[in-house]
Amino acid sequence: MVYIQEAHPSDLWQMDSNVKENVVFTNPKGYLERVNLAGTCAVKLGLQLPALVDSISNTTEMAYTGWPDRLYVIDRDGRVAFKSDAGPFGFKPQKVRETLQHLLPH
Repeated sequence: MVYIQEAHPSDLWQMDSNVKENVVFTNPKGYLERVNLAGTCAVKLGLQLPALVDSISNTTEMAYTGWPDRLYVIDRDGRVAFKSDAGPFGFKPQKVRETLQHLLPH
């Protein structure tokens, strides 16, 4: 997982579901604030995988069109083998599974 810019910062716009779930945060102004927010996000979502954090200038997000959220499979050569449509509605776990099965030795 790569944590990119905050999707619904309280200082721009907010979704009712975020307010109900108490996940309302301001947009981080510096990298350390973003790192702390990424940690909070991982804990609140119960993620059990490592989280990398994009630079404050959003270089990863811009390179991969990660916003709002996407699923990617990167092959051993560092190439994008699969890119989902925008999530969460564009997530197709079966397509990720098929891509991984194709890439892994049998």
